[in-house]
Amino acid sequence: MNQWVQHPLAHTALDDILPCVDNATAQETLTKSKEVTSKLVDVVNQVITNISNNNFSPSFRPLYYNQSGPKLPILCNPFYSDLTDRSCSPGEVDLSNATKVWDNYVCQVSPSGTCSTTGRLTPVIYGQMAAAVNVSFGLYHYGPFLVDLEDCDFVRQTFGDIYSIYCPGLQRYSKWVYIGLVMVGLAVLLSLTFWVIYGRERRHRVYTKEHMPKPAEG
Repeated sequence: MNQWVQHPLAHTALDDILPCVDNATAQETLTKSKEVTSKLVDVVNQVITNISNNNFSPSFRPLYYNQSGPKLPILCNPFYSDLTDRSCSPGEVDLSNATKVWDNYVCQVSPSGTCSTTGRLTPVIYGQMAAAVNVSFGLYHYGPFLVDLEDCDFVRQTFGDIYSIYCPGLQRYSKWVYIGLVMVGLAVLLSLTFWVIYGRERRHRVYTKEHMPKPAEG
């Protein structure tokens, strides 16, 4: 285990169990997950800016669905265009609570599919936006951890902790157990030796007693 931790590029027995990829491939996966997250956020924000927050005339169907009321806050993109980390600006909603905030902007719809109450989102549009947010949040939140699993960094760190924390004590206790087993083995061996010696002496005494000349009777 420690050999695999210290020499990640060397072939060890654990390579047959853990199908790890190289770091370059893992980083490419992380980059792609960031790109997908950022593009999904951009698509959602385009819908908010160009459709939901616009007041179209009834002739502009299907963009018009009688949207009205306070403007919908846009979604916070966690990355800049170069995919470096970005902080949310005032007025943006975070990926973690966007669906909860937007739920307050959902209107009731008439049979024709237009809003019959104040709101910026129909239930259908809200559901589509919520699905996109859930995918983006999953990639953003769990992507780095999954990449650590992909290139085995997480497993390597765990194995390193096990080796440094538990192995010294385990080796010490194993040595004590080994010494104890050796002592038990020696004790059994000595017992068998003494038993053999005792048996031979006992047989010798019996044999001697049986073959000793009996004293003459007067």
